[in-house]
Amino acid sequence: MRFNRPHRAFRRKPGTTTGGRHRGKQYEEQPHEEQPYEESPHEVRSAGPLASSRRRLLITSATVVSAVLVAGLALRDASGPDSGAAGSRADCRPTALLEPPCGAWFGAFVPHERDNLPEKVRAYEKRVGRELDIVYTYHDMSLASGTRREGQLLTPEEQRVGEDHLLLLSWESKWWGGTKRQQPTWRQIASGELDDKVIDVQARRIKDYGKKVFLSFDLEMDTRTPANGTPADYVKAYRHIHDRFRELGVDNVVWTWITTGYLDHADEIRKMYPGDEYVDWVGYNQYNYYRCHDAGWLTFAQTQHATHDWIRANISDDKPLMLSEFGTAADANRPERQAEWYARVPGVLKDLDGVKAALQWNYRDPGPHCNLAVASDAAWDSLRKAVADPYLNQPLR
Repeated sequence: MRFNRPHRAFRRKPGTTTGGRHRGKQYEEQPHEEQPYEESPHEVRSAGPLASSRRRLLITSATVVSAVLVAGLALRDASGPDSGAAGSRADCRPTALLEPPCGAWFGAFVPHERDNLPEKVRAYEKRVGRELDIVYTYHDMSLASGTRREGQLLTPEEQRVGEDHLLLLSWESKWWGGTKRQQPTWRQIASGELDDKVIDVQARRIKDYGKKVFLSFDLEMDTRTPANGTPADYVKAYRHIHDRFRELGVDNVVWTWITTGYLDHADEIRKMYPGDEYVDWVGYNQYNYYRCHDAGWLTFAQTQHATHDWIRANISDDKPLMLSEFGTAADANRPERQAEWYARVPGVLKDLDGVKAALQWNYRDPGPHCNLAVASDAAWDSLRKAVADPYLNQPLR
């Protein structure tokens, strides 16, 4: 699936943000013929086994005791909580809402093309030295027909990756590359106009998949008004999708509500929260943009604490939280700075109440100095060490 297209426009508001001005992800568009919302036959290829398997530690010549100790450190599924956490490995198994009780998940957005998601995920995992817990992908609300992957929640490639990863599907009220007439609106969604051709189709796809998935509707919704509608329109659309899935018996969705977390949007963010009964996890996206947005250098802690505390005080004091996108630009004048930034991640995470997942954004932004991907071998080494922390290595089952 291609994620190199513009998939949302961003509104700028005056005021101070916690992590620099928010970026607008810009990708190359692919032209598509105009199509009305109409039913189309759709075949889903059967998902083959993911070529990559769990990391295995080859023990050639060691004592039994040494082998057990090394294997306990190397096998991700055998990883327990950090030394300060109580309970056995069984106590640390994820809850029904995919919350890891003894630590946090580590995941990432990995850039990929139409059909190479499994290969790109494996390449990222090789570089970071471990398997991801959560793989993050994006979809629009075009028709789930033909070979076009954008409108297919749970593509064959995602299903392959989902065999041994959790999936976070970001579903946007857009038709990437479509005409103005094809763009869905929150009012259309809330009215049920798109149920038959779009909402119900995707609900059944997810239900047929069977495994639980994280699902986000219109991430960073606070940047989409007034173009997409009012905050009340968004809430109605979100609740309609949630209720429609429930009516169709879809019980394998973990509802994940993702905002920018930018506090100059605080009033809007508060108005756009659908309510505790409609949300399982709350996510937010905060970065160290540095020169990308002419901001000062911010540590990982500085990008997270203010938003985290505001969400706990104003949105939910007990929902599990997700850093659904986090990352940092590099500093060309101080190449070691990005490595130092990632080295601080585990310690900060442990102090953020309720943060149960952190997903690294390993991609660029448009504009000079806006590459937010890991930039050097030293930074990769630092990230590798950070995500090897036992706190970020929890059993998937």
